[in-house]
Amino acid sequence: MNTVDAIKHFFLSAGASWVLWLLGALSVGSVGVAVERWLTFRRKEGDLRALAEGLARRLEARQLAEAAEELSRSDAVAASVAAAGLRLSHLGPAAVDKAMSSALALEKSQLEKRLAYLGTLGNNAPFIGLFGTVIGVIEAFEELGHGALGHGGGQAASQTVMSGIAEALVATAIGIAVALPAVAAHNYLQRRLATLLSGSEVLSNLLLAYLCGTPQLPDGGGGNERSVDAPGGAPPLAGLVKASLQGRV
Repeated sequence: MNTVDAIKHFFLSAGASWVLWLLGALSVGSVGVAVERWLTFRRKEGDLRALAEGLARRLEARQLAEAAEELSRSDAVAASVAAAGLRLSHLGPAAVDKAMSSALALEKSQLEKRLAYLGTLGNNAPFIGLFGTVIGVIEAFEELGHGALGHGGGQAASQTVMSGIAEALVATAIGIAVALPAVAAHNYLQRRLATLLSGSEVLSNLLLAYLCGTPQLPDGGGGNERSVDAPGGAPPLAGLVKASLQGRV
């Protein structure tokens, strides 16, 4: 028996039913991953407007420790990133920026978990189904060969082949049916991930603006410098919060 005959015998003995079971298991796994990631992303969203307004009030009151504690109680990605920067606020804006970049990279790596599974399944499930179809076609033509050699019943053999090919094509159809939801879930979750990461800029830019900002002089000049938290002046961060959130509501 040569190599080709050995491989053919292996495929014929294994059949194509295991491909369908494999696709079914992969499909169940993709549903589990999609639901788990969706729940995680939902928990990590948070209310950006409420978080930004609360952070602005704390920063204007110079309550950095309280602001960090308040942010740490939130599961939102933006809150975790800003809290990491607040913990190093005594080292200056450059250190805060680096700390928030590091925290954002860590959050991204956690959020991207298992998303590659959905993308890989969406790209390769049709090929797995096609593999099952090829095995089915091999079986069908093997039956045709046996019918032609043994009985001479050409019409019966042809019907057997057509029936076998029709059953084999089911594997390709199931592969495509598994791939489409996986691709849709992957694209949707990737979009949600990008939204979560971009939302962290609302709080991080607000924090950096406070740390980098300097008191402004009155229009008339002179030496009466208005402090950041002077009660007579307009809150310097209120407009920044509004500008940061504009376009995200």
